[in-house]
Amino acid sequence: MRVLMAGASGFLGTKLTERLHGDGHEVVRLVRRPARAPDEISWDPAGGRLDPAAVSTVDAVVNLAGTPLGMRIGRVQLPVRPWTRRYRREFDSARIDTTATLARAIVAAGPRPAVWLNSSAAGWYGDTGDTEVDETSPGRPDGYLTENARKWEAATAPAAEAGVRVVLLRTGFPLHRDGGYLGPQLLAFRLGLGGKVGNGRQWHPWISLTDWVEAAVFLLHRDDISGPVNMVGPTPVTNAEFTRTLCELLRRPALMPLPAPLLKVLVGEFGRDAVTSKRLVPGVLNRAGFTFTHPDVRSALRAALQD
Repeated sequence: MRVLMAGASGFLGTKLTERLHGDGHEVVRLVRRPARAPDEISWDPAGGRLDPAAVSTVDAVVNLAGTPLGMRIGRVQLPVRPWTRRYRREFDSARIDTTATLARAIVAAGPRPAVWLNSSAAGWYGDTGDTEVDETSPGRPDGYLTENARKWEAATAPAAEAGVRVVLLRTGFPLHRDGGYLGPQLLAFRLGLGGKVGNGRQWHPWISLTDWVEAAVFLLHRDDISGPVNMVGPTPVTNAEFTRTLCELLRRPALMPLPAPLLKVLVGEFGRDAVTSKRLVPGVLNRAGFTFTHPDVRSALRAALQD
């Protein structure tokens, strides 16, 4: 396959590109600067510019572009950042405007790619409490990240209406020591300064990086699957259980719980979203027969720390 990818240099995009290359597929990267190599195509997602002719040469599109939730201070990577007005505009544009630009180019392309995998987020469901939900749930919109995820997915609608198979990757917390949800916290936990967030009873939708990549490849080839797919592990855990398991594997205590009120002071509106509960299960992947390499959080964390 010839795959056009946005976000190919990011945490997930890098790993997926390596996997696709290993299978003999060609990956063409969308870049926001002048193209410098045969496997690059220049575009301006915020400005809405992407040549449909470039899209007409590929079999599949994968959009993993977006602005990370975290921030870097010197050598320290933090998992969250303050929700300033400027950052919210940047965050919205990186997800929604980028997706809308791709949708317009896909619709205008001739021929069109057969499949489009587009990032989405577990935040689409809002706070599910202790209720276990799969892709059939309507969710409960209750905050900024939920609203953002719903607009993000809605931006793909023109391509789906034009007959392209669109798969919405509602991704939880991919686990790997080099990035994602785990990476920015790992130093603190290694120093014994980690701890649960809030009361720790909120459910965490985790997935191993290996399983995320394998699931994405699986979905590229499954012509019978479209719409939302929960990219999460099959056995949900609470934040307290996640924290306890990580500390056991690191052989460190969990000395520094982060109270919810303090989190809200530090990062503003995102502090509220950070303590919402999302007890998600991968209904579509389970029903399609996908086999998880790491079916529980302990095996996923052990692999994340060793890879």
